[in-house]
Amino acid sequence: DARRFKVIPVTFGESGLVLAISDPLDVDTIDSLNFLLQRDLELVCTSPEKIRQALIKYYGTAEEAADVLQHKIGDEVDLGLEIGDGTEAFAVDEADAPIIRLVSMLIIEAHKLGASDIHLEPLDKKFRVRFRIDGVLQEMQAPPKRLQSAIISRLKIMTGSMSIAEKRLPQDGRIQVKIKKKPIDLRVSTIPTNHGESVVMRVLDKSSLLLGLPELGFLSDDQEKFERLLRSPDGILLVTGPTGSGKTSTLYACLNYINKPDRKIITVEEPVEYQMTGINQVQVNNDAGMTFPIALRSILRQAPNIIMIGEIRDLETASIATNASLTGHLVFSTLHTNDAPSAVARLVDIGVQPFLVASSVRAIMAQRLVRRLCTHCKHPADLSETEMRALRIEPSQMKDSQVMKAPGCDHCRHTGYRGRMGIFEIFIIDDEVRHMINKRTSTFLLRQRARELSMRTLREDGVRKVLSGLTSADEVISVTIADLN
Repeated sequence: DARRFKVIPVTFGESGLVLAISDPLDVDTIDSLNFLLQRDLELVCTSPEKIRQALIKYYGTAEEAADVLQHKIGDEVDLGLEIGDGTEAFAVDEADAPIIRLVSMLIIEAHKLGASDIHLEPLDKKFRVRFRIDGVLQEMQAPPKRLQSAIISRLKIMTGSMSIAEKRLPQDGRIQVKIKKKPIDLRVSTIPTNHGESVVMRVLDKSSLLLGLPELGFLSDDQEKFERLLRSPDGILLVTGPTGSGKTSTLYACLNYINKPDRKIITVEEPVEYQMTGINQVQVNNDAGMTFPIALRSILRQAPNIIMIGEIRDLETASIATNASLTGHLVFSTLHTNDAPSAVARLVDIGVQPFLVASSVRAIMAQRLVRRLCTHCKHPADLSETEMRALRIEPSQMKDSQVMKAPGCDHCRHTGYRGRMGIFEIFIIDDEVRHMINKRTSTFLLRQRARELSMRTLREDGVRKVLSGLTSADEVISVTIADLN
């Protein structure tokens, strides 16, 4: 009846049932509703377009929901979405076609908006769809809740490995698709909740992972310093930060920079997120017994010049990495620490002897990701006193600054941001630092020495990028801790 009369029930008010209607002067419709519902009605007016969207959201079909997404995406859908090798390995029932089209539209829209994750969440009264864009979750227009089971089943079928009958246990799978002929990997994870299965899909655009050093966000002096480190003949270069801070992208950019025909490069990863030309990449498979330590011991017999280890997680992996660096190999890897000096203590806590840490590690770089201001709508602006105080910016620093703010526009979905960049903290290990590590000097004193070596903290590098008009004060404050005196 809501679809027939083009009205939306809103709530029960003091005057009766509240209905949203686009034409409150439509006497025939109002009389019919009074007769049908046999209760007092309170009418609120809204636009016909909002009524149409609400009808699709709460009462629509899969075909209508797909039409809405296709209208938003535009001509891109005409390019199609290929699954696997471009052919489905199962028969498609005609009744399933709208759901298949709806799921395809969802994936295409996520890719078009540059989403890193797709979240499908069954709530009490609705089916919520959110995309993580530039690190921030944004709610999207969702299909009707009654379609949630069909959508989730379709995604499970696309993996080829997940059971549509099993809804009580978590499951993991992988979908490979092509959009505009570009290969896209979707890592699918489900978990049962009290309102149905929640699904998260990690979107891995293999073409977007291969960045050059300039795209990472280095300012010129830091990029020169980092390039000198990449030309080291041996030793360990560590990149640290929490999950989602861009460590993998940085490692790939490093390998891309040093990938030359006269060098043999081997990586050990879990999983291999991007296939790089000219590099031997090994994927860890714990179920098959191919662990990090086993893979590392094997690749050392392959006589590589350069080794990349996805993450140092345990003493065995750390020991092999340090020994490899001491026998003439350049080793890249990552750790989970909040700042660069803390990585030394982390390695010692794992069980690596301080003298091995001191003699093998050449540099440690901590990093975070901040959103870039939208280049289409940013304009010169001033920092507030609160922002200057939070970032410890002196008035004298504002003299030659180019601070910008972005109100938002169609290009950035009215967020004011488009894309992300890194802020960095580069700690170069010199002879004095090696001596301090051998003596098990505290992280606090190591940090002091790093400052004496002109190491800028994450927040200080962020401030430079705020003053250069690349990002906002809010972004830097949100991802960094206040520097300690």
